[in-house]
Amino acid sequence: MDITLLIKAAIMGVVEGLTEFLPISSTGHLILTAALLDMPGDKTKLFEVVIQTGAIMAIVSLYAAKLWQTLVGLPTERQAQRFTLNVLVGFFPAALAGVLFIDFIKSVLFNPVVVALGFIVGGVVILWAERLQSRGLPPRVDDVDHVRWQDALKVGLIQCTALVPGVSRSGATIIGAMLLGFNRKAATEFSFLLAIPMLFGAATYDIFKNRDLLSTADIPLFAVGLVVSYLSAWVCVKWLLRFVGNHTFVPFAWYRIAFGGLILITAYTGWVDWVA
Repeated sequence: MDITLLIKAAIMGVVEGLTEFLPISSTGHLILTAALLDMPGDKTKLFEVVIQTGAIMAIVSLYAAKLWQTLVGLPTERQAQRFTLNVLVGFFPAALAGVLFIDFIKSVLFNPVVVALGFIVGGVVILWAERLQSRGLPPRVDDVDHVRWQDALKVGLIQCTALVPGVSRSGATIIGAMLLGFNRKAATEFSFLLAIPMLFGAATYDIFKNRDLLSTADIPLFAVGLVVSYLSAWVCVKWLLRFVGNHTFVPFAWYRIAFGGLILITAYTGWVDWVA
């Protein structure tokens, strides 16, 4: 295996791990990174999906105690049953919408203007949500164990907007939950936990659909991407949980707006093929 290709895989893994759970859209950053590294093609697109599982494993490891407690208590404990139901209810709308509309989304919405608007509008919504939270009533939900199924369903419906490229799954769910009365920490943690079935499901579906693209020669490339994605996501999630305890998401909002402008510039000059 070419060492240069492994280095590129590691860079892509870092980008995936650092951006998957921040409200800034990992997809947009992976598209830009792949263009900078000259990694076009269908296999690269599949690689980007596969390394998401590395980032998700970071969430699984960080929340292993809670997940295990929920699994063990599922047959008898009301709280474990309630938590599982909330995750499944939050997962279902976007999963169904993805299966039904993903081909339409890829053929119609994957263009530079839509991606840029996804970033910019998302940034504006974050600014609006933070202003409301600073002026509004105290948050109603301060822990993921206090989420009602109605809250989970609403967050799940909001998650559907992340099918539009540039919106960001974590951004939609975190900010959506905040608008529904979650505090920042509860919104962030619920977004993390909701990502487990969502991204595992998406990766499994995409791998099965494009299994003909894979070969044993790709194992080192995918392994490097997965491991680096896991490590960088683990660091990023630990940092973000500390960050939201004392900071707002306003810096991410301005970053999104600036990145949206960058998309328009790179698309206009032909530097990045955002349709790909």
